[in-house]
Formats: sequence, C-alpha cells, structure tokens
Amino acid sequence: MESEQATTAASTTRLSPFKYSNRVLLKTILERRDGGLELIGERVVIGGWVKSSKEARKEPVPHIAGDYVSGEPEPRSDVSCIEILQSRIPFLRTIVNVLGGGIGDHYPHTDKLETSIHKSPPPSTVFLKVGDGSCVASLQVVIESSLAPPCQLLHTGTCIIVEGLLQKSLVLQGKYVIELKVDKVHHIGTVEYSKYPLSKKRVSLDKLREFCHIRPRTTTVQSVMRIRNALEFAAHTFCQNHGFLSVHVPIITTTDGKGSSEKFHVTSHFAAAGEKEEPTKAVVEIDVVSIDVIKTAVKEKSNLLEELKRSDSNKEAVAAATQDLKKANELASQLEAREKSKPKTSQKVDNVKSSEGYFSSPTYLTSSGRMHLESYACAFGNVYSFGPRFQAGKGESPKHTAEMWMIEVELAFSELEEAINCAGDFFKSLCKWVVENCSEDMKFLSQRIDKTRTERLQSMVLSTFERVSYTEALDALKKVTEKTKDTKIEWGAALTEADLSCLADEIYKKPVIVYNYPKETKPFYVRLNDDGKTVAAFDMVVPKAGRLISGSQNEERINILTTRVKEVGLAAQQYEWYLDLRRHGTVKHSGFNLEFDHMVLFATGLNDVRDVIPFPRSRGKANY
Repeated sequence: MESEQATTAASTTRLSPFKYSNRVLLKTILERRDGGLELIGERVVIGGWVKSSKEARKEPVPHIAGDYVSGEPEPRSDVSCIEILQSRIPFLRTIVNVLGGGIGDHYPHTDKLETSIHKSPPPSTVFLKVGDGSCVASLQVVIESSLAPPCQLLHTGTCIIVEGLLQKSLVLQGKYVIELKVDKVHHIGTVEYSKYPLSKKRVSLDKLREFCHIRPRTTTVQSVMRIRNALEFAAHTFCQNHGFLSVHVPIITTTDGKGSSEKFHVTSHFAAAGEKEEPTKAVVEIDVVSIDVIKTAVKEKSNLLEELKRSDSNKEAVAAATQDLKKANELASQLEAREKSKPKTSQKVDNVKSSEGYFSSPTYLTSSGRMHLESYACAFGNVYSFGPRFQAGKGESPKHTAEMWMIEVELAFSELEEAINCAGDFFKSLCKWVVENCSEDMKFLSQRIDKTRTERLQSMVLSTFERVSYTEALDALKKVTEKTKDTKIEWGAALTEADLSCLADEIYKKPVIVYNYPKETKPFYVRLNDDGKTVAAFDMVVPKAGRLISGSQNEERINILTTRVKEVGLAAQQYEWYLDLRRHGTVKHSGFNLEFDHMVLFATGLNDVRDVIPFPRSRGKANY
C-alpha cells in the first residue's frame, strides 16, 4: 500500500518537458508552492540565458610524500645508478644515448620536468543564475569546470542547454531552494562580452530603448511583456465569452475615422518608361492632408457657404463657415508652396497622382477601425478588433508613438448607456485578470517600479465610476482653476489630458466617466443629442493613468449624418460606403476603444509608452 502511494506521489511530481523541445520550462520548477523541493532527484534538461554568475575555485591538494595523484604512474623502487646519473648530470644523457644507443629506450626519463609540463588551471565550480523567460525567478545551475571551460559560461547573456539532477541548494541558502547539478552540457552560445549591451548589472530603461532587440532579456522587460501578453489574452477572453466576433479591419484605408489631419499618407512609385526598372518603392509619409483632398474640401465649403447665405441662416453660422473656408484656402496655399519647394527628385516620388498610384484614391494608415467595424456590427451584432493604429504627431510624448495598439468594440442594438456599461466591465475584467494571473510579475514590478500598483489594480476591480456630463466636469474644473488662478476653461473647448487627469486624481479621486461632449470636439459620426449642441460620446478616466477608453453612440440617421459630413468639410464621395449602412437596414449602435498600450502602462506602473511596446516607432526612430 505504501509503495503504491509512493509511486503515485512520484508520478504527480514528475516533470514533463515542453511538447516541442526536450527542455523543461523553468516556471514548472520554480513556481511551485514548495519552491520545487518535491522535485529533488528529478533528471531534467533546461535551456536559458545566464543572468549572473560566480566561480568558486577548489583548493589544490598539497603534495605529501607517499601520496600520489590518481592517474600518475607510481615511482619504481628499482632505480639504477645510470638513471640517477642521467637525471643529475644532463650531458651524460647525451653520451649514453650516443654510445649506448638503447639504454634510453628501456628507461623513462624527463627533460626539465618542472618547466616542460603545462600546468592546467585548478578545478572550479561555476554557479549560474539562469532564466528562460517563462517566469521572474531564475534557477541556480551548478557546473563543474571539468564539463565545460568556465570562461565560456560566466558572461551574462550566454545561452546554455544542460542536463542534470535537481537537488536542494547547498550554497546561498535562503535565496535558492533548489538547484540543478549538471552532468551533461549540450550547448553553449557564447557572448561577445565587450559588445554586449547588458554586460552591466543595471541598465536604465532609457538606455535599453537603444537595444530593443536585446532588452527582452532583462527581468523588468520580461515582466512587462508577460503582463502585456496576459492583458491581450484577457481582452480576447472577455470578448469571446460575451459573444463578440473578432474582425480584422484594414490598416490601409481611404477614410479618416478620427478626423485628424496628422496621418500617414501611403503612395507608390513605379519607374517611368525608359528609366531603369527597379522594384516598386512603397512610400509612407506624414501628410497634413494632400492637396487634392484640400481642394475638394475648399469646393464643398464654398458650396456650403453659398447655401447658408441663400437660406437666410443666422450670422454666426455664416461667419463660422466663412472663417472655415478661409482656413482651408490658407492650408491649400501652404501645401502648394511646400510642394513647389521640394527637390525634383522628391517630387517624382511624392507627387504621384491617384490615378497613377497603386490605389485609385488617396490612402492612409488607419488611425481608427471603428467605422469599418460598424459594417460588421450591422451583420453580426457584436464585434471587436485588436490591432495597430497610426498617428503622425509632430512632437514626442511619453504617452504617444506613431504606432500604437488599440482594442475597438462595436455593439449593434445598443445606445450610449450600454456602451458605457460594457466598457466598465471590460476594464475591470482586465485589472482582475492581471491581479489573479500575474502575481509574481506584479510583485517584482511593485518592488522595482511602484509599490502601490497591485493594490491600485485591486481597487479598480471594486470601485464604482463617477459619472459627470461635460458641463458638470467643466464646472468642477473651473472651481479648481479659480483657486490656482490658471487659465479659465470655456464651454465648447476640448478637455485636455491634464484636465481629465485632474478630474480623476484631484477632484473625484476615483475613475470618472465624462459624457455628452460638444459636437465640435468629437468625430462627425457620433450621434447628435436632442439639444443640437452635444453628442453622445464618453471618456473613461482613471487615476494615475488618464484617459484609457473613449466611446460613443454613433449616428444612425442618414440625414443628420450627411449634414455632419458637410459641416466638417469631408469629401462626401469617400464616405458613401459608410452612408450606405444608414440607407440599408440602419440600427442604433455604439462602441468604444481602449488604448491598449496605455492599459499596459497603467498595469505595470511605468511612465513611458516606449517601455511597454516591443519595437516602438516614434519620430526619427524606426531602426528595426
């Protein structure tokens, strides 16, 4: 009976190697409740990278008369006089060899024994701290110098694959519970130590950005990326469990979902007839709206102004339209001047007409996928997308890069209230997932970055959201600015990131939902409220993070949506497909987007978004 129990216990503790290689993941050893003590005596193969090392040299055995090292021939007792003379008087050896011819062949002799024998380095034991990226902790690996040269093992960054037995740690007790005593070395990937960026023990996050291909080997970046992975998995899990269909929206698009002028313009260039044929060169440039688009907008704004004058509209509307037209004309003039000032070689690539380019109309890298998601929401009901979005901002900011990842959700048959509720549940589920599934990584980052981070995530799961309208938020901000004598905020102005952070951090000191914004501050497709001044949009603002989620109920009434397209001066023909969704089976629908990289910042406690993106792209920096 006892033997059966022992067999059962042994089978439950036995480690299984990774399915697609022979090695055992370190997390299966180190993240056990007992620290791996039940695994003592197990034979395993592990692979990883050296994070730190130490060599302990063994003391040489002193030479004592009568004691001989194993492997050396014992001295003979029948030593002849000739041998003694040969060893004492070297020139006699030569005479004996010449005259005797064979004596030297029958008796062994040494020539300057003390200097001719190469002294091998004293034996030593190497202690390595090895990690494989599967967990925060590292495994102590013990290798004798007889198995591999210590000089190949000791450098940080060295990759090894070794085999041996797990045993209770004999050195550094208290820090390591278990260690691997190696008896076979299968692979050593050495490091050019003088050129290795992580040769120092501590490298700042700023410096690590210069080595995006190497920085994943640091413990901090590994923890951040595991949390990022967990958040992505949690996002997909929430959406799939609630009946959302995943949709891949296009990265190259002809529509501008945010109405932003700072976007990446995509063109193509082919060799002209007679020129040396070269591979097609794809060009992606920052384009503050192309000249063709501006001229189209100027024409539409002119027509709109004429309509306002004919319809006896109020003076304010006419004045606003006149000012808008003036700005459009000025922008067109600036763009024309810029194009003329470009070198001819640049114009050949940049000034490609739409009909001559790869696409039949101006195309951009998408800044939002919600408009495309709407078409699928009107067929599947609930959909979501996860992918990169692009914004060609001119300045550098710790919160923004040119390429950022976003999760976008769209719900048919729903209004603003349902979108707000869904966004709140979504955010809380992400926080809860990290707390429950990333405890070791959160513990490490709490020690290194922010001691309150885990508690902050836990508080978000249990917190309620303060809901205030834009007008109420403005009144609350005015009271604060009056005390600090800052510039007063007028109704109709967009709330800045600083304004939103003030609401969550200082005024309400909890997550805040701000809704019903002035229509001028939100995209054209957001549903117009009954007052005609505000739209059904919202922002979710979190303490110490700022705005993480933005959403809206979208306009389902085609007449109002058509008017809004004209008001903001968009090229109507480019949005005909979008208007078709209202012409054919329209339905109330709403949605939101979560800035995924900002969510990772909030979860980890870091301050710069470039530290949570594997290969960040910012102005002047796209080296990979």
